[in-house]
Amino acid sequence: MEQLLQQVGAGLANGAIYASLALALVMIFVSTNHINFAQGEMAMFSAYIAWQFMEWGLSFWLALPLVMALSFTTGVVIERTILRPLHGAPVLSVVVVFIGLLTIFHALAGGIWTYTIKAVPSPFPEVAFPGSGYIGSHQLGMIGVTVIVLIALFTFFRFTPLGLAMRAAAQNPASARLAGISVDWMLALGWGLAAAVGAVAGCMVAPAVYLEPNMMASILLYGFAGALVGGISSPGGAVAGGFIVGVLENLIAYLGNVVERTTGLYIVGNGEKLTVALVIVIAVLTLKPSGLFGHVTVERV
Repeated sequence: MEQLLQQVGAGLANGAIYASLALALVMIFVSTNHINFAQGEMAMFSAYIAWQFMEWGLSFWLALPLVMALSFTTGVVIERTILRPLHGAPVLSVVVVFIGLLTIFHALAGGIWTYTIKAVPSPFPEVAFPGSGYIGSHQLGMIGVTVIVLIALFTFFRFTPLGLAMRAAAQNPASARLAGISVDWMLALGWGLAAAVGAVAGCMVAPAVYLEPNMMASILLYGFAGALVGGISSPGGAVAGGFIVGVLENLIAYLGNVVERTTGLYIVGNGEKLTVALVIVIAVLTLKPSGLFGHVTVERV
């Protein structure tokens, strides 16, 4: 039972990271109907910048807002200079651009900071607390940060004029323009917010794993799986989906290990966690493409 609780705690910690990245993916999708395949590499690059700030003497909690501001600016610039001219272009052209951005950020990180693995200290102190045997302080901190980000975004989009304008621009651009909203700039701000949320995910995951250019490759897939499970059109659903995927992959691996110990038959283990994510993606796309919390859009022609 204790091992089961530990797996659930570890799954919730992993799910917090998947949820952050899934949220960033959904924010761009609802604005542009595209999946940003470079989201993971952008988060990784932001984590490197945060690490560099810490190497220069800043604390993590001073480096994080600076990195979020830089990431926000980078997201806006990318949307205005690279993606804006592609408005109305074939989907394949946009996908190629995203893959190009992925390659550029990956190469830049390796070229600037080399491919040597770097350790990043956790910003959360190791302290004993009820349940610390099942989940560590950094893992609990990651969950807390993800929840804070979600609440902040919910408050922004629900109760601020700018957030309402961004929602209107994403849901009905034509009506938003008639209401005097600059739809182009709202989409650019959406890209900026997604980049900032991705920066938080990168900075949170770096202490949990070693910092290196490939660290977000598999996590992007998990985040994508979480977004699909929760609903690619639902920010809240994407966060829930990220936690579901994190817990589910750990439980499947744990049950596989139990079966192997009791019967000697190996079915699935820790090495197949990435395969579990792929199976989840395929299953959701096949059985319920809108996700658990997404909505189906019906268009009349």
